[in-house]
Amino acid sequence: MGSLPHVVEDCLGIVQVYSDGSIFRLSDDQINFRNITVKDDGSVVWKDIIYNDRNKDGKENLYLRLYKPITTKCITNKQQLPIIYFFHGGGFCVGSRTWPNCHNCCLRLSSELEALVIAPDYRLAPEYRLPAAMDDAFASIKWLQHQALSNRITYDADDDSWINHDYDRVYVIGDSSGGNIAHHLALRFGVGSPELAPVRVRGYVLMAPFFGGSLRTKSEEEGPDEPFLNMQILDRFWRLSLPIGATADHPLANPFGPLSPKLEPKKLDPLLVIVGGNELLKDRVEDYANKMKELNKDVHYFEFEEMQHGFFTNDPFSQVANMVLQEIKYFMCKTSS
Repeated sequence: MGSLPHVVEDCLGIVQVYSDGSIFRLSDDQINFRNITVKDDGSVVWKDIIYNDRNKDGKENLYLRLYKPITTKCITNKQQLPIIYFFHGGGFCVGSRTWPNCHNCCLRLSSELEALVIAPDYRLAPEYRLPAAMDDAFASIKWLQHQALSNRITYDADDDSWINHDYDRVYVIGDSSGGNIAHHLALRFGVGSPELAPVRVRGYVLMAPFFGGSLRTKSEEEGPDEPFLNMQILDRFWRLSLPIGATADHPLANPFGPLSPKLEPKKLDPLLVIVGGNELLKDRVEDYANKMKELNKDVHYFEFEEMQHGFFTNDPFSQVANMVLQEIKYFMCKTSS
């Protein structure tokens, strides 16, 4: 008799891959979020919408969550709100718009930046390996284009504030694997995002983008394990999310890998790159920003001392998060025209 199936890959206890190829995944309501509580003071309203109905039985519907501040200077002055896309992290294997850390982050972004925030889910590995997440991220922004062309973001006939936003001022923010997504969207759309008209992406914010490579950086080799991240976890994320047989030098993992597209001729909208000083990914993110600057890209790089991976998303109401928001505000102001 053969042996019973056993776990061969374990992602934080949330996703487990068995020796027979089967996959077990906890539902969002089964996950212990270790005392992360939602901080909703009522200043922002939100709702979920399907943006990609993949089949009629509804098993693969993809949702996004919309956030709108109730009262802002923009609304008071009848000005239009900017639009922010927020792509969550999780190594392409875990994460959701419904997780309390992601929800808190979007509540804060919407209220502090006075913006309509759109937080899409995307298909996760290993059930759906890359480029599935990239395809879904693209589809979520094409959804916005469809709304712009048909003027369909209207949910209450007596409340026009849902449609009081500016399709010409869209920003993409991504955390970790979401930051990787933001990079690839920037490459795909190019300057002015002409294929999205009348939607216009003005800039991209990459928070500790999850990039990889076959050669370890100094911070990866010498950096201490973080509370929720170590090199074993990072390597596992790549094994499970990249196409089978691919290495961390795959173009979707390493922007400067041997098979990656040459970035010098690419014309990109401005990038704001943020990382914590005590992150395993710090050197890789800093190297990305420096190389992009050498290629004459408009890149603004900020490193926050002593911070570890996910410091903004996991505590968006902290003092250092306030500093991050100030940098994003300045970036949005600088790139708004």
